[in-house]
Amino acid sequence: MGLAGNDGIITVKSAYPIGQTIERLKKDIADKGIKFFNEIDQSKLAVDAGIKLQPSVLLVFGNPPLGTQFITANANAGIEWPVRLLVFENEKGEVWAAYTDFDWVARRHGIKNREDQFKMASSVITSITSSVKAK
Repeated sequence: MGLAGNDGIITVKSAYPIGQTIERLKKDIADKGIKFFNEIDQSKLAVDAGIKLQPSVLLVFGNPPLGTQFITANANAGIEWPVRLLVFENEKGEVWAAYTDFDWVARRHGIKNREDQFKMASSVITSITSSVKAK
């Protein structure tokens, strides 16, 4: 697992092309029984607007019994859920998955009474991204 920078973003390099990366991530999410909400192809939206963008797809998913506990601790934390996992390809053709570090989210929203839930969320996203992680 990567370490979050000051921006709270963790990136994981994928061992697979972007299409296969997305399919593997979605399969892992489904296999874990996590609710999948949406897949937003940002690069297609860019093309439709006449803008060139490297492949970039946002996956939106979550586990309401877990995620909503953060919102009950601080309503502003609702901006962080459902979870968003960005899958993108850089100019070198490398594929990455990026997400917001849950420890960073806890600090951002001053949530101190949901440590077990944050640990669980962190272990789940680490497990999901490990399904594509380059060795």
